Amino acid sequence: MALKQSQLTATLLTSIVAAVFGSLQIGYHTGNVNAPARIIEEFFNATWTSRHNQSMPEHSLTFLWSLSVSIKDFGALLGSLGVKGLAESFGRRNSILIVNSLSIISACLMFSSKSLESFEVLIMGRLIFGLFCGLAMSLNPLYIQGVSPTNLRGAFATLNQVSFASGILLGMVVGLETVLGTEENWAMMLSLSLIPAALQYLTLPFCPESPRYLLINQGKEEQAEKALQRLRGNPDAVIQEIEEMKEEATHSQSGVTIREFLTKKRYRQPIRLVLIINLGSQLSGFNAIINYSTKMFAKSKFDEAKYLTLGVGAVNVAFTVVAFFLVERAGRRRLLLTGFLSLALCNMLMTITDSILHIVPDVRSLHVFVVFFLISAYEVGPGPISWFIAAELFDQSARPMAMAFTSMLNWGGKFLLALLFPPLLKLCGAYVYLLFMAMALVAFTYTMFRLPETRGRTFDDIAAEFRGAEGIPLHNKTTFNTFST
Repeated sequence: MALKQSQLTATLLTSIVAAVFGSLQIGYHTGNVNAPARIIEEFFNATWTSRHNQSMPEHSLTFLWSLSVSIKDFGALLGSLGVKGLAESFGRRNSILIVNSLSIISACLMFSSKSLESFEVLIMGRLIFGLFCGLAMSLNPLYIQGVSPTNLRGAFATLNQVSFASGILLGMVVGLETVLGTEENWAMMLSLSLIPAALQYLTLPFCPESPRYLLINQGKEEQAEKALQRLRGNPDAVIQEIEEMKEEATHSQSGVTIREFLTKKRYRQPIRLVLIINLGSQLSGFNAIINYSTKMFAKSKFDEAKYLTLGVGAVNVAFTVVAFFLVERAGRRRLLLTGFLSLALCNMLMTITDSILHIVPDVRSLHVFVVFFLISAYEVGPGPISWFIAAELFDQSARPMAMAFTSMLNWGGKFLLALLFPPLLKLCGAYVYLLFMAMALVAFTYTMFRLPETRGRTFDDIAAEFRGAEGIPLHNKTTFNTFST
């Protein structure tokens, strides 16, 4: 990766790191609830018993726990609806700071639920944290891409996923019974996200607002120049980017309504791309593995299934780091195509190994290998890119709504999978993975024929691919060849 030394300033790096403290919190609360599930269920039952002098019925306990886990994703789905309003009213940086307060409130509620002897407070805390998830995972890429130079835009956006995956692994480790996943300490474990939340408040306020927001949305050219000077440290780079932003501003309208977003021809192809890439990513089997890997390994007769689950978390982090280094070398298209095709292959192998596991027990090692391969295939392309590709395909005026759409698809997919995977697994058995394979193949095919490469191109250049007279042909040979990588 060709890194221009003048573009890697301390302010730029601080801005990126400060922003991704939010995704670290989200990953942490994604990974920390699986290991101590039994202990928290016992808290639910003990609370019910103290109130009603009888144990909670088994089916009610199961439902309550499922609600506690899935309500975060439902809250995120609701939170996605507020991305456009916040981003346009308060700016990218300030919006991140505002929604960070939701994380602090939720952590305090989850921590206090034990002393208050109220599982309702815990569930409310998870719901509020879900609102934070839906907002932060869209606002972060908006801010990161707004402050990043073109040649590092994808790599820095991928750091959002690196932080998220690191949070998952950290949550898995801290949630172990040998660490804080105990009857005495589980409430404190749930509150540890206060640390990165506090770090974000100590760093991000001193970072500049997105120059693109200041110039294109607010018309504040002088403030945009000052912000860029802090971020780049190179007057020539500042002048060049200001001119590029002005060019984009001439093609951007002041605001895009929901109706315009859904009906304008220039947005139709990007909407379809975002829809299929995100659904292909979320319904590719990855979330099923993350949520149910411990049960999968236990079914394979591994004694310490929870430690193999830590292996899943470690592979998850490792390949997001690989994606960070590859995304500006190989490009978005190539990583997405490789990832989706590999996911399809993995799901076919999952069907085969899971089907014969009870007949040939020795195949369990291959089963674990396929799980690890599936995780790596997801994180090397579809995982990180699906979260930020919308910010590259849409112009400045439609970008917040596109990111809200991305967030709704991602969290909606996670929520649906959390609800539907157990009954589908019971109904279809090992053949459920063929559904994931089909979804990955659909995403592969559509990406191959419709997604232009965005690496190294300005936002205005990418938008021009769809703009023209309300629709430049996607394969216009005089401007850009969609099939090039």
